[in-house]
Amino acid sequence: MKLSALLGHATATDEVVTGFAIDNRKVAPGTIFGAFQGATVNGEDYIPAAVAAGAIAVVARPQALVEGALHIGSDNPRATFADLAARFFAPFPATCVAPTGTNGKTSTVELTRQLWYLVGERAASVGTLGITTADGSLKDGTGGLTTPDVVSFLANVAGLAREGITHLAFEASSHGLAQYRTQGLPVAAAAFTNLTRDHLDYHGTMEAYFQAKLRLFTEVLADNGAAVVWRDDQAEGADYNRRICEAVTARGLRLLTVGPDGETLRLVKRTPTLLGQTLAVEADGKSHSITLPLIGAYQAANALCAAGLVMTTGGDTAKTLAALSRVTGVRGRLERAVITASGAPVYVDYAHTPDALRAAIAALRPHTANRLILAFGAGGDRDTGKRPEMGAIAVAEADVAIVTDDNPRGEDPAAIRAMILTAAPGAREIGDRRAAITAAVRMAGPGDVVLIAGKGHEQGQIVAGRTLPFDDVSVAREAAQ
Repeated sequence: MKLSALLGHATATDEVVTGFAIDNRKVAPGTIFGAFQGATVNGEDYIPAAVAAGAIAVVARPQALVEGALHIGSDNPRATFADLAARFFAPFPATCVAPTGTNGKTSTVELTRQLWYLVGERAASVGTLGITTADGSLKDGTGGLTTPDVVSFLANVAGLAREGITHLAFEASSHGLAQYRTQGLPVAAAAFTNLTRDHLDYHGTMEAYFQAKLRLFTEVLADNGAAVVWRDDQAEGADYNRRICEAVTARGLRLLTVGPDGETLRLVKRTPTLLGQTLAVEADGKSHSITLPLIGAYQAANALCAAGLVMTTGGDTAKTLAALSRVTGVRGRLERAVITASGAPVYVDYAHTPDALRAAIAALRPHTANRLILAFGAGGDRDTGKRPEMGAIAVAEADVAIVTDDNPRGEDPAAIRAMILTAAPGAREIGDRRAAITAAVRMAGPGDVVLIAGKGHEQGQIVAGRTLPFDDVSVAREAAQ
């Protein structure tokens, strides 16, 4: 594609655009370089290196100094760069949907993909787990981020379209929305699950965190799009869900509400079963009984949000709800890793926020005849305020709480554990995660349930800047031998 065609106007030199990059080390001749100001790095400092490597144009603030390449000045360079990149990489799958929220994004996108698959659509999902293709296979392509950088994201999504994918569900994280990583992709429907404390190390306040999420509905979602919003007016953070509904209505978009206080899919009753739950749901004036093979109230919420996304993009209500009985669990989301010799099931979950930890414990409590044994920690270089909150929840909701290391990253692991323990009297401290998991599994007896929380699907533990191989599920299985 010629530069003039991409920009929509004539340029002094009409060179061929070969790609986009936000890392000057990935610039090749013909590249358009995005130079953005970040929290710790200013991309404008690398403009000379990008031009030397062959960049033919640079998207940056109007006052940035660009010599030797076309300067595409913008007061919002991230958005401008994303829009240009989207034109370059298009076309994309015809139907794209995106859930956002503090918890539930990963399960919702994967359940949406599965529901589409079950009715014969060629569907994929993109998010924390990576890229799940039409046949259910998983491949890396997100760089370990819930929402990868805009170049990787758009290139991967365009690649899926070339492979015949027609339906895509992707996670819209607050970081991704704030940094315009999904800008330019047509989004037919968006979902909002919940908003509770997380990422305040980045956003600063809950309101700023919410405003980042709100962008999905006020700016990213297509003008003829629809929003699916979970409504449980008694839940923590319910006011944020109400505000999303108000913003969607003000914009004149279609609104589908799901949950105990939902109007489109009303959850009338939820009954836990041995390996799942039965949902009584009202939709279109009819009653539906759904046998969902996933445990926990929050998985019911994720499933109904996924159903809403499928329904609002053309799925039949009855067929979509019936298909929920055939979905499978998501890696690291209340994943049953092993059953010990004494008969105690061991679950691994990604819960790394106060609300998610509470929800995971609540999900397992109906299945616990004796003790609920919890091993958990908190990540380093992240919101420190949630650490004591998680400690308080652990000792209040679990019968046995073991505080261990999560991903300490660049922080002193002992200091992280100490912050948790300030609000967790009676909790046991075992810093080494392998030892903590082993202790939790081996103390479990008949009627007990073990929950290993925090890392879920992750295959490594980040300690002092190094990623060491570590898989909670594998360690739990070893401990149970």
